[in-house]
Amino acid sequence: MTAYLTVVSTLILIAVSYQIRLMRRMNGSLVKLASPERDVRRIAKSQREASRENYRQSEFYAQLIRLLDLSAPIPATRSWAASPDVLLTLLDLAKSAKPSRILDLGSGMSTLVLAKSAPQATVISIDNSPEYAEKTQKLLASHGISNVEIRVAPLTPHSSGVDWYELSQLHDVSNIDLLFIDGPPGSKNPKARYPAIAECIAKLSPRAVIVIDDAGRDGERDMAQEFAKALPSHTLEFLLHEKGTAVLLPK
Repeated sequence: MTAYLTVVSTLILIAVSYQIRLMRRMNGSLVKLASPERDVRRIAKSQREASRENYRQSEFYAQLIRLLDLSAPIPATRSWAASPDVLLTLLDLAKSAKPSRILDLGSGMSTLVLAKSAPQATVISIDNSPEYAEKTQKLLASHGISNVEIRVAPLTPHSSGVDWYELSQLHDVSNIDLLFIDGPPGSKNPKARYPAIAECIAKLSPRAVIVIDDAGRDGERDMAQEFAKALPSHTLEFLLHEKGTAVLLPK
């Protein structure tokens, strides 16, 4: 009798083990079958979000072109260049703040927008790349812009531990009424633009407006918070732009 029970128990254990293995294989097969469906849903969601963003940027771009009243071609926006949403914000702030001096860190389409939106201002645009500085210079010339000074400032070691613009190109800059930070390139180092805090705070006028592009990234977002701490007379707002934009305005 004991031998019989042992055999039966063994057979039951074998059957249970087989059922467990079978269920595991079936579960794995079901997961594989469901994965393509999840991938399709994920791709569809991504495409819907991209479509919405493209439409939003087309709306901003249409407004930007109309308000700038351009007389010559302009380069592409988005990707490495500034997106239409932040450019439209720059246009609005430059028109409303009526700055006398603007510092543009990172030349390009932003330089043109700032110069045309504030023709009464002197715009100083800093770029670490001679190639891009030359392209911006040609862009401005094609639009008849004469209130911009473009300065090439190679990236050199800064006391903060990162490479930043050669400081000699900023020694005579003061009373900045509008500061736009979109350089140097910050995609590889989250603190690449941090020196702007130490080097520009003392150069700002009391009514200065600060705009920081790429504030959707942790580095630029943290930098905006540090600017706010250094400027208690200002308020900080993060705009839900394509790349994120931080704006500091005097209270």
